[in-house]
Amino acid sequence: LGGYKSALKNPNVSQSAKQHLQEVLDEQFDGGDTEHFSNAPSRGGYGRDDSYSDFHGKRHSNVLGGLKATLKNPNVSEEAKQRAKERLENGDF
Repeated sequence: LGGYKSALKNPNVSQSAKQHLQEVLDEQFDGGDTEHFSNAPSRGGYGRDDSYSDFHGKRHSNVLGGLKATLKNPNVSEEAKQRAKERLENGDF
């Protein structure tokens, strides 16, 4: 949220980008009203209280995709692949 607000004040951000950012704030974050963010984690968190389930669903999909990608990545150690495999098998994501 802070990044959106900062970008709106940044003179190096184009007017079209600022307009888009304001639309995002209006549609997804009640115009940037921070009163609804009391349950949000301090970093990389979810938005309004009522959007937690949407965030959680996206997070779940992203973690699932990351674990699957770990198994196929030749640059990942066997130990990390084993941990990813175990998490997938246990549904620990």
